[in-house]
Amino acid sequence: MTDTRTPRAMPAAAPVKQSAPPRAGRLRRARSVTVPAAVLLVLALLPYSAVEIPVLLDGPVNSPGSLQLFALCLVFGALALGYDLMFGRTGLLSFGHALYIAGGAYGTQLAMAELGLGLLPAALLTLVLGTVAALVLGAISLRTLALGGVGFAMVTLAFAQAGAIWVERNPGGLTGGEEGLPLYTDGVPAALVGVQNTVHIYWLALAYLALVATVVWIATARPVGRVWQGIRDNEQRVAVLGRSPFAYKLGAFTLASALALLGGVLHLLVTAGATPHTSTSEFTLTLLVMAVLGGSGTRWGPIVGGVLFTYLDQRLGGWNLGVEPMLILGALFVIAVYAAPGGITALGRRRSS
Repeated sequence: MTDTRTPRAMPAAAPVKQSAPPRAGRLRRARSVTVPAAVLLVLALLPYSAVEIPVLLDGPVNSPGSLQLFALCLVFGALALGYDLMFGRTGLLSFGHALYIAGGAYGTQLAMAELGLGLLPAALLTLVLGTVAALVLGAISLRTLALGGVGFAMVTLAFAQAGAIWVERNPGGLTGGEEGLPLYTDGVPAALVGVQNTVHIYWLALAYLALVATVVWIATARPVGRVWQGIRDNEQRVAVLGRSPFAYKLGAFTLASALALLGGVLHLLVTAGATPHTSTSEFTLTLLVMAVLGGSGTRWGPIVGGVLFTYLDQRLGGWNLGVEPMLILGALFVIAVYAAPGGITALGRRRSS
């Protein structure tokens, strides 16, 4: 006898609950926010400390000399991190990064002195024009990658050398030649002029470091950052997956150059002048050393390398060791490379693993 009853509907499957992320992952994400915030808070409160540290500093922590040294260290930490966006994250070895740092310093200085602009409009004008120039020069330089990475390095070096020659020749008295240009204080707010306002320069340098770190860390954590890493590891695989390595490399180059232009403005304010040294290829090599010293391609490495290298570069000369500071820095760099091949920050990761 046939059963004519309507078959009972099968109960709907209960929705699968996605498991919560592991506790280690949650802690890692929380630490990625709380640690930078804590460091930023400590650095922001540093000018309120009158602690004296003999040998390491010539005066109290909040003295103008100490704060200017700290500001310079922060600026170079940010510059090294911006440079590492190309070198450590994308695999682009540029020898012409100094061109954009010098462009930020000299461009802002000339916009204030020659065009009568204030600091902010002059910096914005320099940033816009410099970024457009970086886009064009970057596109030209990246086309040489068909000849290999050395071709890109040499073309960027050629552009930087052209800029350095232009600065040294002092056309029309615009660049000051080998002596550089003192800061045009008439275009700078009074709160950023004078020894008594060094603390404001320090906070401005700290804000610049926070900005660069935020931009670099967010960009590298997003899909574009993973594409950059893929280009560094295997560019052909990225092309096979339908991505354009040229477009992504040009984006990294332009972003790093824009951050360098802004860094040039900060360097102008911290050192109270535009110096021809910022336009030389040696300046770019210094940034490369900073990134490698701290740990290229890592979150904190370039910042640590930039701060440490700048501090030693500024302080070794005052310790009267009887040896050229650059010789000591070179020896320390060699020792650091052998002791920590992945950079100084790699030592902490080894201990924790």
